[in-house]
Amino acid sequence: MPILSTAPGSDGPRRSCGSFVGAGGQQVRVLITGIGGQDGFYLSLALLRRGHRVFGIHRRDPPGEPLATLLPAGGDLQLLTGDVTDRAFLRRVVGEAAPEQIYNLAAQSRVGQSFAMAERTFEVNALAPLYLLEIIRELNPRIRFFQACSAEVFGECPRAPQDESTPFAPVSPYAIAKASAYWLVNSYRRSSGLFACNAILYNHESPLRDESFLSGKVVRSLARILVGQQQTLALGNLEARRDWGFAGDYVEAMVAMMAQAEPDDYVIASGEGHSVGEFVEEAFGYARLDWRKHVVIDEQLLRASEAHVLLGNAGRARARLGWQPRLGFQALVRLMVDSAIEQVKAATLSAAASREH
Repeated sequence: MPILSTAPGSDGPRRSCGSFVGAGGQQVRVLITGIGGQDGFYLSLALLRRGHRVFGIHRRDPPGEPLATLLPAGGDLQLLTGDVTDRAFLRRVVGEAAPEQIYNLAAQSRVGQSFAMAERTFEVNALAPLYLLEIIRELNPRIRFFQACSAEVFGECPRAPQDESTPFAPVSPYAIAKASAYWLVNSYRRSSGLFACNAILYNHESPLRDESFLSGKVVRSLARILVGQQQTLALGNLEARRDWGFAGDYVEAMVAMMAQAEPDDYVIASGEGHSVGEFVEEAFGYARLDWRKHVVIDEQLLRASEAHVLLGNAGRARARLGWQPRLGFQALVRLMVDSAIEQVKAATLSAAASREH
């Protein structure tokens, strides 16, 4: 049975919401891998608002929130459950969906976990983009391809700020796999003439970040401290500096990259550096708490190898794409804190109501 069809009487992988056409009158067929993640949600939202037809590969069926909220939103969205390391599955999807653009967002994206699951990290982060590039070359070389890279490729002690000319020096299996995918994109662009581009993405966050990411851990722990469910927050290196931006802004850069006449690679960053300690201080200060009374340093959370200062120079993106971030560091942290407090309070009320019944 074709992957994009639904068996009679089944609520299988196809979920269509009715087509609409963007202001320009042209609907583009787009395939997004990793659509169930934070970036997949914001990118889908951006593309649906433009009137494009979106096919998305995700790991879970049914989809989790908030992806499910896009299904009745008035756009054309079809979800497929599958494994991006299954080359035959990817080939069938590309053949049947016939996308004009592919955004590869699928990744094992936890840097710390990549040391414990190096093989799986390479399968998802390096082999999957290789499969997609080969499938594009074989089936339709006109398909445009976007690869989500990471600032972690710059490594432990890069010069700051980093731009597209900064040498790579990855220090984790995650970063090494991302660097491999980056060079694969460059190779296929040169050797096969594909429209293939990389975005070297710096830390980009949103209320959708879960607690496996530092930003999500901080704001959700803070919310639980406020309601008395938690007393302390264990963290590692507070001195590590990162360039934090809003995921909703960063997906706009992705769309702009795919609309260019020629493919290229771009650093996507805010250009502002803040330490982990500053993130914590801003979050707790906004909630009127003294972070020093709640944060404890856990040596088990310290990495032997870590990129300490990641600060991006997005000058190329500003000049060529006309892109710049809209949401600043303070506003981003406060947005995440407000959302986390709302979620924890709602969960607390729901749990209390369940106990009463």
